[in-house]
Amino acid sequence: MPYQADPITMQVIRYALEQVADEMGFTLVRTARSTIIKEIKDISCAVFDRHGNTVAQAHHAPMLLTGFELGMRALRRKYGDDELDEGDIIVFNDPYAGGQHVMDMVTFAPVKLNGELVGFVGSIAHHTDMGGAAPGGTAGGLTEIYLEGLRLPFVKLYKQGQEDPELFGILANNIRVPDKTLGDIRAQASANFVGAARVREVFQKYTPQVVQQCLDMLLDVSEARIRAGLRRFPDGTYSGVDWVDDDGFSDDPIRLQVNIHKHGDQATVDFEGTAEQVQGNINCPIATVYAAVYYALIAVIDPHVPPNSGCYRPFTIHAREGLIVNPRMPAAVGARTNTSQKITEAMMLALADAVPDRVMAGSHGQITNCGFSGYHPRSGKRFVYIDIQGGGAGARPTKDGRDGQDSHLARFKNTPIEAVEMEYPVRIERYEFIPDSGGAGKYRGALGLRRDIRVLVDDVTWARYGDRQKFAPFGLFGGKEGAKGAFLLNPDTPQERRMKSKGLDRLKAGDVVSLRLPGAGGYGDPSERDLQALLRDVRDGKVTPERARSDYGVRVTAEMLTALED
Repeated sequence: MPYQADPITMQVIRYALEQVADEMGFTLVRTARSTIIKEIKDISCAVFDRHGNTVAQAHHAPMLLTGFELGMRALRRKYGDDELDEGDIIVFNDPYAGGQHVMDMVTFAPVKLNGELVGFVGSIAHHTDMGGAAPGGTAGGLTEIYLEGLRLPFVKLYKQGQEDPELFGILANNIRVPDKTLGDIRAQASANFVGAARVREVFQKYTPQVVQQCLDMLLDVSEARIRAGLRRFPDGTYSGVDWVDDDGFSDDPIRLQVNIHKHGDQATVDFEGTAEQVQGNINCPIATVYAAVYYALIAVIDPHVPPNSGCYRPFTIHAREGLIVNPRMPAAVGARTNTSQKITEAMMLALADAVPDRVMAGSHGQITNCGFSGYHPRSGKRFVYIDIQGGGAGARPTKDGRDGQDSHLARFKNTPIEAVEMEYPVRIERYEFIPDSGGAGKYRGALGLRRDIRVLVDDVTWARYGDRQKFAPFGLFGGKEGAKGAFLLNPDTPQERRMKSKGLDRLKAGDVVSLRLPGAGGYGDPSERDLQALLRDVRDGKVTPERARSDYGVRVTAEMLTALED
C-alpha cells in the first residue's frame, strides 16, 4: 500500500529529516580541522523543501538559523531549478545578501531525484580566518566590511561533485591558514553530500508528492502552535532597552530598543528608539536580527515547537535601514553578536511584563571572541587560535541560572584546555568560576567564568571583541544584577593593565590575557532564597560569606555549613 500524507507519516518524515540535519552536523564536526568547529561547535545544519522553506534543523546554534532562512530565499531568486545540478555546492558569506558575518560560511546543496529538484540541504560554520585586517576577523573597531575578510557572493564552489580549483585558489591566496580553512570548507561540503544523499532516500521511500504534502502540513502545524501560544498572553505593546558598551571606535554607549506589538495570534517587532549605525563593527545585519527576534519569541511562546519556517509566519519584523540593526553598506558587522545578544536580552526584559513566569533574568548578553595569531615554534607555520567564551545564564522563574553554560543564540561549547594546548603555543593557567558574579535572588544568576591564557611565543596578535563590561546583566522582580566583565593583561603583577573590550594588540612571550566574563542577573527577592541552597553556594565557593550577609541577610557560620544537608 503506498504511503499517504497523514499526521503520522508527517511526524515520521519530520524526525527523519531532523536526523539528517543532525547527521550532517556530526559529519561536519568529525571531519573539520579547527577547534572552533571541532570543539566549540559554532555550526548549524538544516534541510529545506524545494521552495526554500526550512523544514528541519540540527540541534546547534540558534543564532545561525536565519543565516539559512534569508540566504535560501536569496538563492532561490538567483538560481532556477535547471541551473542546479546534483553534486553542486553553492557558497556565500555576504552579510548584505542574507548572511551574518564573513567568518560564517554558508553552503547549500540541491537535492534532486530523477532529475527533479525536491529540496536542499545546507551547512553553516564559523571559520578560523577569512583574511581581512585581523586574524580570525575578530578585532573590534574595524570601520568597514572590506577590512573584515573575503566576502563571497553566491557562487558554485563544487560543480557536479567536483571542486572548482580556481575558486579554491582564490580562497587559499587570501587567508592566513589555508590548510585549516580549506579543510573546514571541505568538511562542510562533506556534510552537504551526506545530507543530500539521506534526503534523497526519504523522497525515494515516500515519493516527492507525499513528502511535500507532509512538509506543508508540518509548516502549518508549527504555525498553528505559535499562534495558539500568542493567544495565551495579553495584547499590548511591550518595550525593552539594553545597551552595547561601545563600538570599539568610540567610547559612547549604544542604545538598543525593541518594541513588541502583540495582538491576537500575531506579533510585530520594531526597533524604534535604537541607535543609528556606527563606525565600529557592532552593526548587526538583518539575518542575525531575525534570528534573535525569532529565538526569543519562540523560546517564550512554545520552546518545544518543531523549528521550521512555519514558526515565523505569525511574526513581522520592522528594522529601518540605517539603524545598527539593519546597517547600510559598507558598515562593518564582524562583532554583530554583541548587538544580537542585546536584542534577545531586551526582548526578555520586554516580555517580562506580559509573561513573567516564562522569561529569565539578564544573561551575560555578549560573546567574547579572541583571535590569537603568530608563528608556531615547532613548525614555523602561521597559527590562528580562536577562543570564544560566553558567561553566566540568567536565573529563571523556578531555578537558578546554569553555571558554566552559554545562554541564548550561540549556545557554544567549551573548548577543552587539552585541545587548545596540544595545538597552539599557549597555556591555559586558570579556568574557573568567579565567586559572587551571579546576581542574588530567590533564584541566583549563574556565575561568570575566568580564563587566563599565557602566550608562549613572541609577537602574537590579540584581536578581540567582547561586551557587558559597562552595563551589568539585569535582575528581575527584585533580583540583583550580575557582575560585569573585564579583560586584564598580566593580572596580579605590577604590569597589570585593563584592556579595551574591543581592539587589536600585540603580545610578547609570557604575557597573560585574563578574560573575566560577565555573570547573570537574579530572579526574585533574595530574602526568599532557600537557606539550604544559599549554604550550598557558600560551601561550594560560589557565594562568599560576606556577600551572603550583604545580599541575602544571612550570617553563615561554620556550624551551619557542617550541618548542611545535601
